[in-house]
Amino acid sequence: MINVNNFSSAAQSGSQYVLAPLPYTDHALEPVISAHTLSFHYGRHHNTYVTNLNNLVKDTDLAGKSLEEIIEATAGQADKAGIFNNAAQVWNHMFYWHSLSPSGGGEPSAALKQKIEASFGSLDACKKEFAAAAMTQFGSGWAWLVLDGDKIAIAKTANADSPLTKNLRPLLTIDVWEHAYYLDYQNRRIDYVNTILDKLINWNFAEANLG
Repeated sequence: MINVNNFSSAAQSGSQYVLAPLPYTDHALEPVISAHTLSFHYGRHHNTYVTNLNNLVKDTDLAGKSLEEIIEATAGQADKAGIFNNAAQVWNHMFYWHSLSPSGGGEPSAALKQKIEASFGSLDACKKEFAAAAMTQFGSGWAWLVLDGDKIAIAKTANADSPLTKNLRPLLTIDVWEHAYYLDYQNRRIDYVNTILDKLINWNFAEANLG
């Protein structure tokens, strides 16, 4: 299991899991992502996962453990699927919010760009593969930029699953559950994905996650 940026500490207060604050204001991502979408996505969907997790682990041996520890302990266990789904969705969503920035888009630093070019040939090729993963994830899920060994790669996961369970280091993610984009883009997932990559993707966060 790979711990990235210790997100669990930002979502935990003693034995209780809390809704970690967004790294920007509700309006900061407009017009790409509206405050209306954020109010539902963050304030309701993300918050519901936090509430569910607290209820599910209360008075169990998982109470008070980090999100990463819970994910590792419950991954692939049918009888703990509810705990895994909610813990992973809390983690995934925190990671997603940090994968976006009001000053995002553009190009990564020279060092990160060089590493991307070594893996994909060009930054454009990387973005196209990233977008393709987001578009071909059937149903709900996530598209990820990951570090696989010493190579940057693209991955996608269904529902609440995460690269954390696959020995991959997440660098960035795009949420492709419908609640992430439907209020702003209806069924036009491709417009949402491409605009995220062009305007909001947080290359600085990716570079920090390289470790």
